[in-house]
Amino acid sequence: MTVRTNPDEQGPPESLGSSESFGPPDPARVGPEQFVAEFFTAFTRDLLGGEDVETVHDRYHTEDVVEIVDGNRWDRDRLVAHLRPVHRNLGDFSFHVHEAVRRGNRIAARLTFHAVVRGNTVDTEIALFGEFTDDGRLRRSHQLTRTLTAGRD
Repeated sequence: MTVRTNPDEQGPPESLGSSESFGPPDPARVGPEQFVAEFFTAFTRDLLGGEDVETVHDRYHTEDVVEIVDGNRWDRDRLVAHLRPVHRNLGDFSFHVHEAVRRGNRIAARLTFHAVVRGNTVDTEIALFGEFTDDGRLRRSHQLTRTLTAGRD
């Protein structure tokens, strides 16, 4: 499943509804691939909107969130600090979810994030093992990432 979004477009993709800020999708409403695509697309679109980074972060993550990314531990403060330059420098982006499986509130997924950052194309493959709340917020995750050559999936 591919979700392509240009932040210069007006309004959200049809699959994400029509509200100005989207919030996480309902995990009970959609399958795991669509949930992952909608979660990251809505989070990134909200991040590029006019709200402050902390507000957007807290809409999609629990207060005690912990992400382990390539062996590095990221708590709320570190994630918010990481998102500030993303908020300023990210241009066009899309997500391609290659596969995802869910057991209860846990999701394992393999996806590729395609982005334009300061005019440069960046493609990143992500293996995600995450735990989400019933309302769709991320509580814990382990992620392994790999930068790809532009244009390769």
